[in-house]
Formats: sequence, C-alpha cells, structure tokens
Amino acid sequence: MAARVVVLGGGVGGTLAANLISHQVGDGVDVKVVDPTGMHVYQPGFLYVALGKANAWWLSREERKLLRPEVDLIVDGAEGIDPEAGTVHLTHGDTLSYDYLVLSAGARLVPEEIPGLIEGSQDFYSMAGAQRLREALRNFNGGRIAVGIAGIPYKCPPAPVEFVLMLEEYLRHRGIREKTEIRFLSPLNRAFTIETTSKLVQPIMEERGIELNTFFNIETVDPEAHVVNSLEGESFDYDLLVAVPPHRGQKVVSDSGLGDSGGWIPVDRGTLQHEKYDRIFAIGDGTNLPISKSGSTAHFEAPVVASRIAARIEGRSLENGHYEGKVMCFLETGNGKATTIQFTYDKPPVSPNPSRLWHLAKWGFNRAYWFTVPQGRIH
Repeated sequence: MAARVVVLGGGVGGTLAANLISHQVGDGVDVKVVDPTGMHVYQPGFLYVALGKANAWWLSREERKLLRPEVDLIVDGAEGIDPEAGTVHLTHGDTLSYDYLVLSAGARLVPEEIPGLIEGSQDFYSMAGAQRLREALRNFNGGRIAVGIAGIPYKCPPAPVEFVLMLEEYLRHRGIREKTEIRFLSPLNRAFTIETTSKLVQPIMEERGIELNTFFNIETVDPEAHVVNSLEGESFDYDLLVAVPPHRGQKVVSDSGLGDSGGWIPVDRGTLQHEKYDRIFAIGDGTNLPISKSGSTAHFEAPVVASRIAARIEGRSLENGHYEGKVMCFLETGNGKATTIQFTYDKPPVSPNPSRLWHLAKWGFNRAYWFTVPQGRIH
C-alpha cells in the first residue's frame, strides 16, 4: 500500500513539499494537501496592493493548478490532529489517516489581543487589510502617520521597514510629503530585527525625514482620540495608524497539543521534525525556529522535509537532509532600489548597499514565482 502523506496548508512550503514528495516517490506515495480556501496567495505582494502597485488578482492562483496531477487537493479546514492515531479531523466531518504529516498552515493574525487595534488601525498583513489600507491612503491628504509593530514574532520581518520607506516615496509622488509626519514605532532598540540591516536602513530613514521611535511596544490604541500607547508609557497622536498585528500559531496546532504557549510548533532545527512526534514535520511561519517567518524560509525548508519523508518511505539513507537555516529575503528601500538579507544558522546576515539591480531582481522573482517555486523548479 502506498504511504499516506497529509500536508496541512497550501502556501509556498506546503505546495512545494507536496510536489517534491510526489515527484520523488512516485506511485509509492499518496499525497493529500488540505487547504481551507483552495487558493494560493502570494503574501509578499500585500504591501504592493496597499500602495497601489499591484492588483489582488495578480497575487492569487488556484492551488489545484500549482499541484502535480498525482497530488490530491482537499478544500477544507483542519479541526483537530490526533498524533497518536495518526489522523486529521476536518471541519466538515471527514477524517484523514496519515503515515507522515506536514504542518505548513502558517501563522494567524490576532489583532484582538491589543485593545483598540482593530478599530483604530490599518494593516497590510492580509489581502483584505491591504485593500482597506490602499483606500485609506488614497483618502489621506496629510497629517500624522504612525507605522508600528504590535508583537514579535511576525511574518516577513522586513515588510514594515519596506512599507515605511515605500510609503515616504508614495507620499512624495502624491505631492503631500511636506504635509505629512511619518513615525516608525519599533519594539526593539533599532528599526529591524537584524542589526546589520538596521545599520543600513536607519540612515536612509533619517535622510528621508522618517522619525524612528525605539522600545515602543504597542499596548493599546484609542480609536476615538487617535492615540497609540506603549507598554513603556509613551503615547503618540496619529491621523493614520498602520500596525503589524500580533501573530500566533494556528488554532488547530494549539488545540491538538502540538504547539507551545504561542501555538508555535517545536521542531528540530535541522530535520524540521516535531520534537515529540517523528512522523510530523513543520515548515514555515508556524515553527518555533528563531529565524524569519517568511516564504523564503518555507521555500528552503520544503526540500528538506520532502527528502526526509521520501527517504523514509523508500527505506534508504539520506545524504543531504538537513536544513541549515538558509534565508534570503529582498528589502525594498524605495526610489527604485532594494537590498537583500541572506544568512544561515552559521553565517551572519549580509545586506549589500541598496541598488536598482536588487530592485529589478525582486520584481523579476515576483513575476516568475508562479512558474518556478511551487512546482519545485527553483529550490
């Protein structure tokens, strides 16, 4: 009988892992992808939607069209996982049995954890949020804009810095930059989680008149008074607040006892296997690994998981089955330039000076994504 592999989540990690496992094992495996919408969304594009640089249709594709024909797609949610029985219980009542389970359902946004955040702020961490923010920016004609981070960890760490730099350019192009005060609220002692990249972008922020306020952990928002308050006791008035919502692991992970207190999945940093259940693997935003929660991370993790599962199914040894912590992200700096952030567990982050070449590389990758990454043509 063919080995049964269930993949929860049809994002970049889940789609790539499913395709690679099916390709590597062939008839010896039955791969099922469970996704609640059946649509694959390119989340790095959300900030482009918010700034009027991309349309929503460009960021979505049917998941079925990205999967190999041999991979089954089940459009449903997962309500529970029984790791002892090796089963997944779906929202509409079905139960799937598995020999190997890949958790790649990402993280969830929990803005309700910050009083007033839902009513008093905008965000670009979902398609709907990005579209609402786009309209808010179109109606904005000057005043005070605050861009903040309401909790760590969060998906795509460069995104808030990218957004604030691209926002400054957007306001200049609209002719209202001189009428606008831009403030960046960071919960850290710098603009960005990675110190070397912060040293690169902070002078750019200063040059463009973006005020950086460090050690500002958003505690509450007063939507009526338009005031954002921090745990440290500071408060700022705003006309438009753009905040990264708090993130947590998926509810099904917590409800099934597979996560830590935040719902993050504890995995071995090299094998990506669950610390307690060796037939469960995790990819991407949902893990507890101290690295970027990003599509890039999932992209480099998926081949490791696929190789390990394929080797176990086929009963063979594995030569290159360890994740080395590889991450490679682009960071837009506005004015047609960008830089990159590249690192592994053992190699510290490196970011070259922003250039037009890296900006063009990011745009090229964005457009090539659908034809390369999910199918495993680039990994």
